[in-house]
Amino acid sequence: MKFSIFQDSRKGARRYNQDRLGHWRAPQALLLALADGMGGYAGGELAAAAAVEHVAGAFRAQATPQLADPELFLSRTMQGAHAAVVREGSAAGLGAGPRTTLVSCVVQGGYAHWSYIGDSRLYLMREGRIIARTKDHTQVQRLVDAGRMREEAVASHPDRGKLLRALGGAAAPAPEPAAGARLARGDILLLCSDGLWGPLTPRLILTAFIGRDPARALPELMALAEARAGGDCDNVSAIAMQWHEEAVLDLFCAA
Repeated sequence: MKFSIFQDSRKGARRYNQDRLGHWRAPQALLLALADGMGGYAGGELAAAAAVEHVAGAFRAQATPQLADPELFLSRTMQGAHAAVVREGSAAGLGAGPRTTLVSCVVQGGYAHWSYIGDSRLYLMREGRIIARTKDHTQVQRLVDAGRMREEAVASHPDRGKLLRALGGAAAPAPEPAAGARLARGDILLLCSDGLWGPLTPRLILTAFIGRDPARALPELMALAEARAGGDCDNVSAIAMQWHEEAVLDLFCAA
């Protein structure tokens, strides 16, 4: 697999960083994962770490040399990550309190497969367009979907950070079914917390990566998010991967 990748996580204006992220490579597969621990609950950083560590551990154990079924893997590890968050919270004396978002993506066989819960996002960008994006599990996103709010107004809405689903808590939440797309040369996959996408417009995110390597584009984009958010800046975390191989032949298309 040929790709370039860069990740970073910044505290922003918060006292400490509750985001956790990482990427892991197997001989024929790549995993990206990012979690944003919820600041309104005790142990947000513990929840985020437990979620990411569970997904990474499962990937290392099963990607030999690749995953048998990437979408099934994502579904099962999302459920397992919830159990890991609850288990770690109980061990720390926090009960079912700790909560976190999670977005994870597997790249394998020329395809990207992803699943998520909460409002940490995945963007798939191609030739200056967003061709796929996860939809936040928030009441505000429901208003957008119902046509009662413009997408551009989400960032300034007072209830933007109120989640309808997250990992942790007494009841296991329902993650979004796994989705996927075939990758083309030059595609950008961006996983990020709301500390990045919240202060930025889709156009700013797109423009940052046009014709640029993630290692140069992402630090500048994160600095811009910090500057626009100012004293209210949340933790800012992101992973950007650019694909450098030609699109694989779609076996489901007629010759």
